[in-house]
Amino acid sequence: MRTGRGPVVAVLAAALLTAPLASCGSGEEPDREGFTVGLLLPSRAVPRWEHADRPLIEAQVKKLCPGCRVEYANAENDVTRQREQMISMVTKGAEVLILDAADTRALRSSIQEARRAGVPVIAYDRLAEGPITGYVGFDGIQVGRLQGEALLRAMERRTGSGDADVVMMNGDPTSPNADSYRKGALSELDGEVRIARAYNTLDWSTQNAHTNMSAAVAALGPDGIDGVLAANDNIAAGVIAALKSAGVTKLPPVTGQDADLDAVRRIVTGEQYMTVYKPFVKEAAAVAEMAVAVGRGEDAGDTATTTVDSPTHKRIPAVLLQPTAVTAQDIRRTLIDGGLYTTGQICTRELRAACDRAGITSGPGG
Repeated sequence: MRTGRGPVVAVLAAALLTAPLASCGSGEEPDREGFTVGLLLPSRAVPRWEHADRPLIEAQVKKLCPGCRVEYANAENDVTRQREQMISMVTKGAEVLILDAADTRALRSSIQEARRAGVPVIAYDRLAEGPITGYVGFDGIQVGRLQGEALLRAMERRTGSGDADVVMMNGDPTSPNADSYRKGALSELDGEVRIARAYNTLDWSTQNAHTNMSAAVAALGPDGIDGVLAANDNIAAGVIAALKSAGVTKLPPVTGQDADLDAVRRIVTGEQYMTVYKPFVKEAAAVAEMAVAVGRGEDAGDTATTTVDSPTHKRIPAVLLQPTAVTAQDIRRTLIDGGLYTTGQICTRELRAACDRAGITSGPGG
């Protein structure tokens, strides 16, 4: 299901455009001559890239630099295509690139080529290797910790003990975020549960997650799984579908990430236990501010709040934002009052009773 995200983008974009913005200059009027910002996103498989990140970044760049234009490209999980897109943008005269790499290691040479051409590259959401100028994203270790903590709480309530078998459904191994999520989750789960099976999910695909989870059920039995650490909501969707196809009636707690609308609805009905919300408005605002500043010849460190190390470079100027765990009891406070969704978007006619039970339809915000 992909309906309902259009109004969300309008709400997010409006919030972005009306939010207080840090000046890119020193109290002076913005440079209205403008330049081109290249925006390269990795795929369409995960809903957030097209439905949240792209429009929010475009809106914020326009707000900060009315004369600037954003040239956009989506790699569709194809590293070769993204490499060609980068070359095309550099050739056409982009002054700065915002890159969410389809493969952070494989794009290293392309980032080096852009650097030699005098075009700085800012890594977005995934910490790319190579001579990037800056990075904006979330603390991936913390995302995994939030998932692990929540899963332990849910399983203890379900099993009455810490003696539990967990299936780990990790993300795509080409993404450094997947490794961070896994490490963060294991920092909570190690010594507390048995990792009965673990899988990598290529392309973060729902179908691949379904296939892997079906294999886990076949190996462990429909009643042999006490919890599932799913790295994101796409993966959680495949996990839950596989469990239901296998005839599991009492679903184990399943984690997620991204607060996709479908996932939030699954949390309302109890099919998915939690998700991790990463406020895309703040992430988009931070990367647009850094890109516009760098495009004007300023230092990325002027907009950064910390530094990070990649496998190839140290002390990269960075903005690291904090994620938030969301269970059913957190939906109103975090997602509705925070402006991501309205009550009407989440609580369809079929879910109205479940929303009432979860306390989502009471109070303002609908």
